[in-house]
Amino acid sequence: MPDAVKWGIISTADINRKVIPGAHASAKLDLVGVASRDQARAEAYATKWEIPRAYGSYEALLADPEIEAVYISLPNTLHCEWSIRALEAGKHVLCEKPLSRHTHEAEAAFDAAERAGRLLMEAFMYRHNPQTKRLKQLVDEGAIGEVRLVRSVFSYSLYDESNIRLRPEVEGGALMDVGCYNVSGSRLVGGEPERVFGEAWYGPTGTDWVFTGTLRFPGDVIGLFHCGTALPEQDELEVIGSEGSLFADDPWHCQAPLIELRRDTYVDRIEIEFADSYRLELENLSDAIRGEGEALLGRDDATGQARALEALHESATSRQSVAL
Repeated sequence: MPDAVKWGIISTADINRKVIPGAHASAKLDLVGVASRDQARAEAYATKWEIPRAYGSYEALLADPEIEAVYISLPNTLHCEWSIRALEAGKHVLCEKPLSRHTHEAEAAFDAAERAGRLLMEAFMYRHNPQTKRLKQLVDEGAIGEVRLVRSVFSYSLYDESNIRLRPEVEGGALMDVGCYNVSGSRLVGGEPERVFGEAWYGPTGTDWVFTGTLRFPGDVIGLFHCGTALPEQDELEVIGSEGSLFADDPWHCQAPLIELRRDTYVDRIEIEFADSYRLELENLSDAIRGEGEALLGRDDATGQARALEALHESATSRQSVAL
């Protein structure tokens, strides 16, 4: 087996708690460092999570020649900036979703990756899960006939107005936080949208607390989704075809992987073995770094995602449909 890839984490964000266990459990990577803007905070965090090295600045971690790859879990508006800085420092990058809602920023980040000869991947962990791959396989095999509609939801309740996910200055809000999964899942099945329409309710903080979207795909496939930070907790994905539908009740977290193949009154429950999506995405990029495979997600997917998010945001603010 190739040597384990040495990884570092930029930021002590809450999402790290889902990523670190899989990193520690894998033989394909070695989590050796974490960076904060404060040395004491970095040291306390490193001790808590059993990470050997702590850095009091992001720059200090990037200057460590032994670290080969970084996971970036900074606020949304810093994703592309620090991805580019990491790439220019010679690191491979796994950047937490969404990479950006601005197409030009996503393009610039991948341009930097190409110049540096390094890999950049957007961290949509659910795409690596066997449940997602099986669902896409069933669609491609024609299990439900011709795809007509992709319906999805992702929502939860958050009313703490100081929470970073509700702050407009860092591009928080429902679409960026959870709706990006709906967009990604719709695109996985439908391809790249030709036209979108978005509607939003903007809460007291100025971010979208509820967002609904319609996406028109080639071949007359339509995507419908709603997401929210001020709604009951829901997460569903259903692909509806001319002969039936595929339903996943836990499509994004994949904690209880199961696909229901529904045809009229018949339901076939397709059970999928549990797998840690966060570990799988880290291992996928580590394999690609060592030349043992290819990164699952690259420029085309990330820029297509940014383009769709950008158009949906524009549509919601202009209250007009937007062609892509």
